[in-house]
Amino acid sequence: MSDDRSAPDDPVEKLLRSARNEAVDEQFHVTGVMMQYYEVCERELWFASRHLEIDRDNPAVVQGTQVDDDAYAEKRRNVSIDGTIAIDVLDDGRILEVKPSSSLVEPAKLQLLYYLWYLDRVVGVEREGVLAHPTERRRESVELSDANAEWVEESIRGVHRVVTGDSPPPADEKPFCDSCAYHDFCWSC
Repeated sequence: MSDDRSAPDDPVEKLLRSARNEAVDEQFHVTGVMMQYYEVCERELWFASRHLEIDRDNPAVVQGTQVDDDAYAEKRRNVSIDGTIAIDVLDDGRILEVKPSSSLVEPAKLQLLYYLWYLDRVVGVEREGVLAHPTERRRESVELSDANAEWVEESIRGVHRVVTGDSPPPADEKPFCDSCAYHDFCWSC
């Protein structure tokens, strides 16, 4: 079996070339939210990639937005990079990702790891991250290890597979479906 990870059509290579404004046949960009959606629900990712707007009045969305707006407000600044990712940088230089709860910690960690990977691979800046759950008074340090970088790159390939699909992945009931901002749309299709 051949390993095509360094092939020009590998989604990771496409993303890197797109981010560096190098010549590519097809632009490919990934946001941190896309990485989170990929880990949570591929169907949610597919809908979001088609610009189907979420229910902004959904209680989970409202709570998440409020916690994100309020937490560490005086100790962080928002930085947009390449119009692709928006990160929060703490006064000490660490990258911050705030979530209202630790119930979906792996997707939040993947999102933060993607930011760290992007900074390292595209911008050439190494940073540490902090995953914070202020309502639970919990913080976790996150570093881009080799294993975490591999997780990010495999997830980028998975995001590419999902977003280039002609139809959404099948609905798969999960414990958190009822609180999803796409719930009504997802289950009516």
